[in-house]
Amino acid sequence: MADQLTLAFDTSAAHCAAALLSGDTVLVSRVEEMQKGQAERLMPLLEEVLLGAGKKWSDLDRIGVGIGPGNFTGIRISVSAARGLALSLGIPAIGVNVLEAMAFGPAQEGQTLAILDARQDNVYIQFFTKGGDALDSPNLRAEDEIQAGSPRGTAFVVGYNSASVATQLGAEVVKTSATDLITAIARIASARVPDGARPAPLYLRPADAAPPRDPAPVIL
Repeated sequence: MADQLTLAFDTSAAHCAAALLSGDTVLVSRVEEMQKGQAERLMPLLEEVLLGAGKKWSDLDRIGVGIGPGNFTGIRISVSAARGLALSLGIPAIGVNVLEAMAFGPAQEGQTLAILDARQDNVYIQFFTKGGDALDSPNLRAEDEIQAGSPRGTAFVVGYNSASVATQLGAEVVKTSATDLITAIARIASARVPDGARPAPLYLRPADAAPPRDPAPVIL
């Protein structure tokens, strides 16, 4: 029996990223840094990833997608694409919390805190046990309140302003890249048992007051 083939992608930050996973093996991964243009670039990038591995859309067994937290429009772009592909191909789409994907590597070795910049002196954070289970829900917190209420025993900190936070918590900094992130999204999606639910954006705060210049993509 052929290994399960998972196509994962993420546009929740200033990048367009994709990875193709066959069993435990990453066949192709691509990351393109960009502040805007993900909506136009995502599908061509996915085509290139499949072509690079000599695969077709019909070969896929499942889709993995980063659902945030992160950029509102970017999240909607990738979640909408994942839902549409899953529907057209008749395969499951698995939504993956980006904070969980960030912590995926270090959490195999010890308790990990993942942090994303939420702007306006706020951060998105979540703690994970050794082994990768969530200790809490992803939440929005003021930067100067990270230490307050944090569980004891945090060994690693990954993400935004990690050096400063690690010093406060007596933890070790772990550097990760967008390539690490998309690979983790693929691995998590590949291992997760589908529950029939469609991926949904993980928004932890309201959108900024100023409306976007272009309308957000419709989520199917």
